[in-house]
Amino acid sequence: MKNVLLPTDFSENSWNAIKYAVRFFHRETCNFYLLHVNRLSDNFMNGSPYIANEDVLEEVYIKSSKQKLRKILRRIATGFETNKIHRFYSLSDYDFFIESIRKHVEEKNIDIIVMGTKGATGLKKIIVGSNTGDVITKVKCSILSVPEKAEFVKIEEIAFPTDFSLTYDIQILHPLSDILENHKAALRILHISKKKTNLNYDQKRNSELLDDYFNQIEHSFHYLTNKGIEDAIQCFTESRNTNMICMVAKNLNYFQQILFHSKIEEISYHTEIPFLVLHEQN
Repeated sequence: MKNVLLPTDFSENSWNAIKYAVRFFHRETCNFYLLHVNRLSDNFMNGSPYIANEDVLEEVYIKSSKQKLRKILRRIATGFETNKIHRFYSLSDYDFFIESIRKHVEEKNIDIIVMGTKGATGLKKIIVGSNTGDVITKVKCSILSVPEKAEFVKIEEIAFPTDFSLTYDIQILHPLSDILENHKAALRILHISKKKTNLNYDQKRNSELLDDYFNQIEHSFHYLTNKGIEDAIQCFTESRNTNMICMVAKNLNYFQQILFHSKIEEISYHTEIPFLVLHEQN
């Protein structure tokens, strides 16, 4: 049984992420939790904090949210074929956004969060300055980020960029191997360097560890040299028609070195490729 959290702000972007999640987990027994958070930080009047009692919060915020969540449940019921192994629940909360996400991840034993990324046009936009970016960096739970233009297609190939610096327990990759097995997909392990260099001893050992870990799954290693990691990933995924990119949260620094110091303000790729980030569970 997989527990999936689906935060929603009732936008078409978040509905697209819900659609993607339902189709992505079509073969798996799942509890889907639709969550809308009425943010406490939004409750201001004339620039001053407005603290309402629980009755007012229930009437003004929660009641409306529950009605909108019921509409989403009806939309799911009419928009998808009946799937007996899927169960849907609605959650309405008033709290700070990240605190609410953390609370429900713990209480509902959430395995993965699926969120839409409105206007996200690259890893930089996904990781930095967005609700999804906040969840990726501040919540210890795996997250699947679904760009607003993404449509679910059969998962045939997943790219896994890595610098072969395994600073994490390799068991963190179990959700990835599950996805690969369930979708009968292939894994492309991708190493990108700014200049041509040989792997050091630890990197070679870790690449062998990955090779052994995924020995029951179709996989291959790819080594690219490019001054721009973004360009390298774009060329690789587009040339191979890759369906998803996966990274380990602890390995995000591999990209942040480039992305956070890039002079390019707008990165215009991966507009349709979901981005999976794996977290170690506490």
